[in-house]
Amino acid sequence: MTTAPPDDHFARQAEQILASQQRDARRFQMGVRVSYAVLLVALVYAFSGSRFTVAGLQFTTISLDWSFIRSHWLFIFNGVWLTILLSVLSIILATVLSLLGALGRLSKSAPAYALATFYISLIRGTPLLLQVVFFFLALPQLGIRLSGLSAGVLALGLNYGAYMTEIMRAGIQSVDAGQRDAAMSMGMTHFQIMRFIVLPQALRLVIPPIGNQFIAMLKDTSLISVTGFVWELLWRAQKQGRANFRSLEALLIAAVFYWIITIIFSAFQAQIEQRLSRGYRSAL
Repeated sequence: MTTAPPDDHFARQAEQILASQQRDARRFQMGVRVSYAVLLVALVYAFSGSRFTVAGLQFTTISLDWSFIRSHWLFIFNGVWLTILLSVLSIILATVLSLLGALGRLSKSAPAYALATFYISLIRGTPLLLQVVFFFLALPQLGIRLSGLSAGVLALGLNYGAYMTEIMRAGIQSVDAGQRDAAMSMGMTHFQIMRFIVLPQALRLVIPPIGNQFIAMLKDTSLISVTGFVWELLWRAQKQGRANFRSLEALLIAAVFYWIITIIFSAFQAQIEQRLSRGYRSAL
């Protein structure tokens, strides 16, 4: 009587375990998709204007003016591009400010450290809405006249830069100090060490949280509408809603568009994180 070699036996066991894990993963993904479909149908039904009775109690879902939605969704949709532009310009400014703030927080220079900590404390200690209004209304008294778009980008960039400073500082400090010592022993200057050794590794670590900040910023651009001069998504929704006494429908249109662009950029961020992690594993 012959028996299978031990290696073949272990190989079959490994294949069975892998097949079982793949079945579980497919079953889980199918369950997630079905759950998403059920939740989406329930959400749509909640705004269908239907009436139903449960245990003798009558309930009514939210009724919407669909003719208004069909007539005005395109005007509101055109604010999506300005919303994205505001977010992109603001996140660029915030990234630069966060890097400078992180270097200041790590600096041994007393003025640089004081300036960075004062900036973080001041910005994080005041509401974003107040900052938007301040830059739009107060700066003209100093002879600095900014458009609504410029004031919005400045306010968002400064605000998010203060919060992202700690993210950037943590990324810089995560790089092993031994690498800096080795680079210094090779005769590299501090600037060269930061540029070629520290920052490339730190940026790979901070890109995911910066992506989260960008997604949050997409929604905070709605605060720029208070200036009344930036025709972004929420401003357009409020304008059409008030003019036609259909604020609920207009705001729901804006909410759907905010949700869609958030889903798109979240998927884009997930792809970036996957590529970065794949590159890191291959380097190891």
